[in-house]
Amino acid sequence: MLIAVTRPVSPTLAQCELTHLSREPIDVTRAAAQHADYEELLRRLGVSVVQVPPAPELPDAVFIEDTAVVLDEIAVSTRPGAATRRRETAAVAAVVAHYRTVLSVTPPATLDGGDVLQQGRTLYVGRSTRSNALGIEQLQTLLAPFDYLVRPVDFTGCLHLKSAVTTIGDGGILLNPAWVSARCFPGCQVLEIDAAEPYAANALRVADTLIYPAQFPRTAERLVRHGLALATVDCSELAKAEGAVTCCSLLFRDHAEPSTN
Repeated sequence: MLIAVTRPVSPTLAQCELTHLSREPIDVTRAAAQHADYEELLRRLGVSVVQVPPAPELPDAVFIEDTAVVLDEIAVSTRPGAATRRRETAAVAAVVAHYRTVLSVTPPATLDGGDVLQQGRTLYVGRSTRSNALGIEQLQTLLAPFDYLVRPVDFTGCLHLKSAVTTIGDGGILLNPAWVSARCFPGCQVLEIDAAEPYAANALRVADTLIYPAQFPRTAERLVRHGLALATVDCSELAKAEGAVTCCSLLFRDHAEPSTN
């Protein structure tokens, strides 16, 4: 069984951290409804949704992906690069601990889960304003006993690596070539986004389906032509807070299930 750990939208979402976007009004009620639709879509795809308790005082708490890296054998509780987000991690780690042993990134290292892209036994980690060299080094050290390779990746133009590239399955990646080079991912089959939709590279694979933002129809058409099954969801309000579909869950197998990596 697949587990998706999520966290409700905070009523203070409009006070979120922003790096690459200008602040604009966010309809928090609509954002919460979009997030509920996202969770319901996960359930329809056969995923068991487990919610971390709400954190109304933490604006970015809905973007739970940044707080942990969960692999088949182990989990790593991160230390987010934005100091205001570090209070998010303890409650998430407590829930993830029901499924995995949880290790931790320690100061002065910083690491956001949104910078970590898994392709099989390789983890590509973006060098960003949120994930520093020490964070990448610590992740490599923590995962070395489990035979994972950690590869740093340079990118530009967006907050996290997974705003520029995500996995679409079977060795394939969806990529914005203006923000990250395909050469960083040797052996991967690359599908480029439509250039008119720069934020379109974030997709969440669930079994044989891609959960995909409804606001990027041109790239969606490319994905369908590529033979991929899409389930679209409106996350336009969450996108104003630099969020996307991978950001809103920690998706992993129940540890009792065999690995297919």
